[in-house]
Amino acid sequence: MPALEWRLYEAGYCTHPERATKAGGSLRACEFPALVSVLRHPGHGIVLFDTGYSRHFFHATERFPERLYRMVTPVRLHDGAALSLQLEHDGIPASAVAWVVVSHLHGDHVGGLADFPYSKIALSHEAWKDMQSRSRVGALSMGLLPGLLDAHAQARLQWFEDRPAVALSGPFERFGSGYDLFGDRSLLLIALPGHAAGHYGLLFEDASGPVFLIADASWSSQAIRDFIPPPALVTSWLGDTRSYRDTLAKLNALGKEAPEVRIVPSHCREWRPARSRTDA
Repeated sequence: MPALEWRLYEAGYCTHPERATKAGGSLRACEFPALVSVLRHPGHGIVLFDTGYSRHFFHATERFPERLYRMVTPVRLHDGAALSLQLEHDGIPASAVAWVVVSHLHGDHVGGLADFPYSKIALSHEAWKDMQSRSRVGALSMGLLPGLLDAHAQARLQWFEDRPAVALSGPFERFGSGYDLFGDRSLLLIALPGHAAGHYGLLFEDASGPVFLIADASWSSQAIRDFIPPPALVTSWLGDTRSYRDTLAKLNALGKEAPEVRIVPSHCREWRPARSRTDA
């Protein structure tokens, strides 16, 4: 299993009352960064885990009813903060991005997908089928914006479920099995049910040990440590409360059993990059 280089970027942020993401939290609006992981694989090149926001998100939510998305969840994306622009600034053109791994299809995770037109897109078929089964309003009510995956993007989709299944071991055995994206066990896709249909995390190792990108299985590292899920009203609206809390319990147990594992939620302010062009 090769050790990978990786880095977190922030591609915009949204604001929510804290209570919407953590039971017992305050009603004060807090910033939740849209964090994206950029990995460098020695054989497969640059791999993204999600994309954050971009101008495409604002285009997709310009008209009603989609406009309600950013009215309910205000989004901020300052000049230069789109992931594609940050990567270009750092010497990584869009054409160099080989893969985009999509944790799930909520708009804040696929908002920049169209900025990477040369990439293969890895996604759960379960997530895709769920979105395709919904009406325009039905998709919106679940945080989905089908317009962010146009025909060009759809032609590049590849399913997690078509990859080799592998049994997980050690502290990850509690998650059952995963899918091996490249067949070398360097990137393992692990189902983390509850937040949304076809919601997956990504497990890999860097030079310091294991890293587990968990997308929206928790909104913060603190919520994992303290086992504080969002209110049931929120989790039942977007997904399944019982599954969400079971997943959170497994992450809590993982953190206690294997504290060396870095568990990285996609909206956690603890993981917000120190140097962020979101504030440029």
